[in-house]
Amino acid sequence: MGRTYFVEEAIGQYLSDLNTKLKPYVTGLLIGQCSPQRDYVIRAVRTPPKEEQKEDNISPSKLASVDEEWITTHATQVSRMLPGGLLVLGVFIIATPELSKDSQNALRRLIFSVEKSLTKRRLWKPAEEDVPDRAALQICSATKKVVCRTYDVRDPKSSAKPADWKYQSALSASWLALDCTVNVNIHIPLLATSPNHDLEKNTKNGLNRWSKQIEDSVFLINGQVKDDDTELLEGQKKLRGNTQSSTQFSDVKVLTQLSQGSSHRSTATVQVCSGSINLKGAVKCRAYIHNNKPKVKEAIQALKRDIINTLSDRCEILFEDLIINEGPHKKNFEREYHVLPQRLFVPVAGSSVMLSDYKFGDEADGEIQERFVEMLDQSVQAEDIHIAEEINTAPSSSLITELFTDNMDDTQQKQVTKATLLLKLQQNIGVVIAAAVAVFASIFSFNYFSD
Repeated sequence: MGRTYFVEEAIGQYLSDLNTKLKPYVTGLLIGQCSPQRDYVIRAVRTPPKEEQKEDNISPSKLASVDEEWITTHATQVSRMLPGGLLVLGVFIIATPELSKDSQNALRRLIFSVEKSLTKRRLWKPAEEDVPDRAALQICSATKKVVCRTYDVRDPKSSAKPADWKYQSALSASWLALDCTVNVNIHIPLLATSPNHDLEKNTKNGLNRWSKQIEDSVFLINGQVKDDDTELLEGQKKLRGNTQSSTQFSDVKVLTQLSQGSSHRSTATVQVCSGSINLKGAVKCRAYIHNNKPKVKEAIQALKRDIINTLSDRCEILFEDLIINEGPHKKNFEREYHVLPQRLFVPVAGSSVMLSDYKFGDEADGEIQERFVEMLDQSVQAEDIHIAEEINTAPSSSLITELFTDNMDDTQQKQVTKATLLLKLQQNIGVVIAAAVAVFASIFSFNYFSD
């Protein structure tokens, strides 16, 4: 028996509407949730055309020339916009009959390429019970015939297995949501023996260690510790027969262990450090879970991964922004501040699930709207953009972080400039705020201290 994919009914119309008249094929991603019993597909999004394709209105005519790097980059960007519980679980191709024989080979290449890229970014370790199958959906543009197969991405030599593709209305209209705010306090020392301080590499190493703490944390769901194998809705009223989108929220508290217990003894080491990176603040996290008798373990795992992903993604976005926008540096400076983006949520029509994104303080709503159209092929009204982490000012509550560069030559100062960031997050709702303004916030900061 192969896997069964339950698919949001609107996806069928979306795939039918994709224009293949001027193009021999169209590729895209499948977004949804995997569970031990069944899999759910709640969104399909076409691959955005490259700039030159927009201008010339052309695309490659052979599947052998499918741009794997472009599709993989799209998958990476989309994965950042998914809250906990959702993932890129497959790839689709709509092709003309002449290209149907090559479609499966192209799909196989894309499945493994996308999964390899997404796995490389993750800081959490996959669980044994994670579903390793990814969907390869092939549609004939002439006959509209749909063929769904799966590949085991843990086995590079795996062959295609048949899978069922079943449309269902209001599939995610009443999924469950888990919300939490997590306080973060990460200290990352920079060793004096290191020839240079790669900010991104050191930050990722620090986040890697922190992610293990999150994995080992205790989660209280509505104030209770629940057994992993119990049903999430046990003792709660389930929303039944509901075709209108509605969300049943659970409030979650995360208790991080102060130590690893007596079974994990450790010894202290003294190391000479020339600086440190500190990340402090609070982040808003959310995960969605299907309503087909979900287990507590599934829900907590989805939320854990969102906690880890949201902090890691924000740092990645900031590093990318610095590469694009970082200009000449002043000499003899003492401090330089940069900010992390805020998290926001956007509703999906006919679904209780909301998609996520991040915005810098100077980004307008129009830029967010453009990004949703490009990445998720979804039009968004400005009033539907819900900022999860609002900015509040309070002149007496400003907290700052200092960068000391005394006794450094010009080259060292330039290196430190690149390795200095101040990331301020509002303590209660996780927003990152500019350091130039006095704010009511805790600090999400990179502190660099030198001798």
